[in-house]
Amino acid sequence: MSESLPGGLRYSVLGGARSGLAVAHLLASRGATVFLSDSAPREKMHSAAAALEAIGVSFEFGINSRRVLDAETVVVSPGVPSDAPLVKEALARGIGVVSELEVASWFCPAPVVAITGTNGKTTTTVLTGRMLSDARRASVVAGNIGTAFSEVVGNLNGDAVAVLEVSSFQLDYVRSFRPKVAAILNITPDHLDRYGHSFENYIAAKERIFANQGTGDVLIYNADDDVTRTAVTRDVPPPVELLPFSVRRHLDRGAFLSGGVLTVATGGKRHDIVRADAISIRGEHNLANAMAASLAAIVMGVPPASIRSTLRNFKGVEHRLEFVRELDRIVYVNDSKATNVDSVWYALRAFDRPLIVLMGGRDKGNDYGRLREPVQENVRAVVAIGESADKVRAAFAPVVRVESAATMGEAVSAARRLAHPGDIVLLSPACASFDWFENYEHRGRVFKEAVMSLASGS
Repeated sequence: MSESLPGGLRYSVLGGARSGLAVAHLLASRGATVFLSDSAPREKMHSAAAALEAIGVSFEFGINSRRVLDAETVVVSPGVPSDAPLVKEALARGIGVVSELEVASWFCPAPVVAITGTNGKTTTTVLTGRMLSDARRASVVAGNIGTAFSEVVGNLNGDAVAVLEVSSFQLDYVRSFRPKVAAILNITPDHLDRYGHSFENYIAAKERIFANQGTGDVLIYNADDDVTRTAVTRDVPPPVELLPFSVRRHLDRGAFLSGGVLTVATGGKRHDIVRADAISIRGEHNLANAMAASLAAIVMGVPPASIRSTLRNFKGVEHRLEFVRELDRIVYVNDSKATNVDSVWYALRAFDRPLIVLMGGRDKGNDYGRLREPVQENVRAVVAIGESADKVRAAFAPVVRVESAATMGEAVSAARRLAHPGDIVLLSPACASFDWFENYEHRGRVFKEAVMSLASGS
């Protein structure tokens, strides 16, 4: 099978985390010669080393040497910056540079539903996958969501559907990736440190999700988001079918509200799916996510009645506005996945009770000005955490009480003390987690552990 590899026979994989290991295994299983390089210290990579040795893949840890360039194609993991010196040199030498997403797509016999956006993509991806599984349609949910596409692509056949959460980093180096259904939920400034502090560069990365689409393919997009709507109407190839969604106005086609009912109009048919107030996940942002998922499911043949049932029963995603517990009439909510300002804005608007918000972490150049108004209106106090605690304090001290905490346990205790009965304690950091934690999942778990350790009346 090696003769069919589009990138040649010799590959270097940059990055030895989940997606790097998965794509190394996939390529090796197809007859390629693979070398993996990760700059993490070898003592932290014992399990990775064992996995690579088991499949005969050579590797180096603790350095990214020039041996990476001894390849026909370099596969870049999402965590590797696009401006990394070896990536730039590979491009300058004419060596192919592709993402793990691209490589996995070479071997995918199933139609792909690919979902991107600055916010909401995890919820929409999981919800779309649930709609398919509830309708008993074979499917996998993978990508940026935690399971690498390369890890599951070998389990697929033409009757299944691959539902993928796709980040801008994964799209940076696609060249033939072509989803049957693509969705852009929104585009707001994020990760600009990875894109030369250029919003236009970030938009261009998101647009790669539809770059190879053509006749028979569908692009779902948010008609309420000016940036997304402009990008789509300006740049989508003409043969692609466009399906907009809007929570604010009636549309001739796509998904919209009609008399308070989530309605889908496509293929010459109109389906009244479910009353918006019957959807189990709350907030305007989740209504938009439900619209995008419903459109994707309809396109993939899921019956409207099954979609209705899923929307009434879907409980949401871990670390995304996740209910943790109620103690002494104070509710604790884990929104650790809110790693940017825009995501926190939606979270603050999702509740009609006073909030104590835990905010901070590794800052990505955040402008907290967008949050001033909802903080003033909805927030009783802010607990500043992580490396950016001083910046968070400076941003919000003029409008609300702010306290700082040196650990997550201290932050939860402070929030408990500041909260009144009937309030909500919300972890919604607006920042990356890599100052105190391994990732946002780790941060969310530590928050939940601290919350569950609280005793009544303490």
